[in-house]
Amino acid sequence: MPTPPQKVRRSTGDRNEPRRRADAERSIATIVAAALDCFVHDRNASMTAVAGAAGVSRVTLYAHFPSREALLDAVLAHSVEQADAVLQGQHLDEGPADEAFSRLVRSSWRILERHAFLLSASEGVITPARRRKHHEKVLGRVERILTRGQQEGVFRSDLPMGWLVTTFYSLLHAAAAEADSRHLKAKSVPDILDRTLSAILRSPDTSP
Repeated sequence: MPTPPQKVRRSTGDRNEPRRRADAERSIATIVAAALDCFVHDRNASMTAVAGAAGVSRVTLYAHFPSREALLDAVLAHSVEQADAVLQGQHLDEGPADEAFSRLVRSSWRILERHAFLLSASEGVITPARRRKHHEKVLGRVERILTRGQQEGVFRSDLPMGWLVTTFYSLLHAAAAEADSRHLKAKSVPDILDRTLSAILRSPDTSP
């Protein structure tokens, strides 16, 4: 009598995988938040200090972030996401473009001032190109306002848009460095930035 064929049991995969993935995501979020707090108080905070603040072992920390560069990169990405969320609430697509740009400058400075420690903490660790790439979403908002301002005739259109956006990005970071070195008073920076950028970007066909 022939032996009936055995049923092949198909693997349904590791049913614990979603839970492990969720646990890993929570662990990563905890580490990034702890690192952000550590770098606020000590820009040279060690990986050991971050692990302690996060309540995880060094093994767990290095499993998620194999280097200080990887950790700083994640913290920088997180801070920029927070910044973009704040800017989203500023209604930058409403009202005259020059007024919206002024709100953007002042809001961007308040955000950058709170996270200025990341600039020095990541200096020599995260490349300038990588830092710029993290800001692409925020800089996209800058470009949209400038484009709208060009259409309204208040912002200059005789220079490449990429250069105008770079001017915004570079001056904000230069102001952060000047404030950090006490060459500018932090409370005066928003007005200085607003006036400087408005003067640079205003269309030569309009009166100041």
